[in-house]
Amino acid sequence: MRILDISRGVLRTPVYPGDPEPRLQRIQRLENGDNCNLSALYFGLHTATHADAPCHFIDGGAGISEMALESYIGECLVLDVPEGPIPCSFVEQYFPIGCERILMRSQGKSSLTESAAYELSARGLRLIGTDALSIAAGGEEEQRKVHRAILGGSTAVLEGLDLTRAEPGRYFLFAPPVKIEGVDGAPVRAVLIEDYIFWSRPAGKP
Repeated sequence: MRILDISRGVLRTPVYPGDPEPRLQRIQRLENGDNCNLSALYFGLHTATHADAPCHFIDGGAGISEMALESYIGECLVLDVPEGPIPCSFVEQYFPIGCERILMRSQGKSSLTESAAYELSARGLRLIGTDALSIAAGGEEEQRKVHRAILGGSTAVLEGLDLTRAEPGRYFLFAPPVKIEGVDGAPVRAVLIEDYIFWSRPAGKP
């Protein structure tokens, strides 16, 4: 089984403008005579590779721990997209209907327009992912509109992916967010599996 790590490191990835910089604190160290190595980490929940929850932009929306895990686990398509805003017409022409999870690869330089976001949401897309810091570009208003269009339709969002080694094509995605109750996002260790084979057993068997 070939596993491709598509996650970015929390401590080395640039943060979204205005977000807090990650800070690692070494609490105990073996080299100092302590009983163990023990660390604490402070960072924003939208740092590096992460998942957005509806409540990130929707008042009263679901928190990340309420999102269906099925959205983040399953067959997906890595799709090369052009730099800049992606219009609805591009989605209609190049995003295959029936594909439940799509990861957009553009070296972090693409974004969805509001119309494209509504089109994907209307299709019942389970998940949209991007190698950019955000699925939307522009100021606060554009961020709000695009995220609300996607998250309001129950489509899961992955941002900050590292798709440099992921050639366009179909994979099995495994990228569940960390379970943190009542918050707007969570870090993710996202991987793609190229040649996946699953072991199964008959129902009712131990």
